[in-house]
Amino acid sequence: MTPDLALALVGFAFVTSITPGPNNLMLMASGANFGLRRTVPHMLGVGLGFGFMIVCVGLGLAGLFEIFPAAKLILAALSVLYLLWLAWRIANAAPPEPGAEAGRPLTFLQAAAFQWVNPKAWTMALTALSLYSTGALWSVAAVAVIFTAVNLPSVGSWTLLGQGMARWLTSPARLRAFNWTMAGLLVASLWPSVAPLI
Repeated sequence: MTPDLALALVGFAFVTSITPGPNNLMLMASGANFGLRRTVPHMLGVGLGFGFMIVCVGLGLAGLFEIFPAAKLILAALSVLYLLWLAWRIANAAPPEPGAEAGRPLTFLQAAAFQWVNPKAWTMALTALSLYSTGALWSVAAVAVIFTAVNLPSVGSWTLLGQGMARWLTSPARLRAFNWTMAGLLVASLWPSVAPLI
């Protein structure tokens, strides 16, 4: 990969990683509800899970959609169901009454697995590989490494934003409103991926 191409990939990775999407909205909500330390496994699951996904897709997994077109529809349906479940978890993350048991942030494995049903992650992976990879193993690995290096601090900034908002969210009513807003935005983020299927 030439330096110019690598620099272009860094720009693409930054723009796609820092903009709002399911991962970033969930990380912001997690940062607000659980803080940075408890959200680190979630952040690592997003960054490393997405890097692993790039490698798998780059090594030919995306070709399954051409061989089995129904697989794409099944993945879309699973994505919608999983995102709706996560939205419900976010909406109910804060204890409704003082003394109620608090929820738990996503684990590393849950966040890594989520990349496979995240419509934005699929779009990012396929676009990055088609624009910046030759298809050779070293080229796919380079895309994955660069994307992961840019993605981790980008998603971390959303966690820090959420943690910073936690001071304002000390009121149970404000925290509940924030969580329901984040859940609504997460559901709304499905529309660009679902609309073409309707």
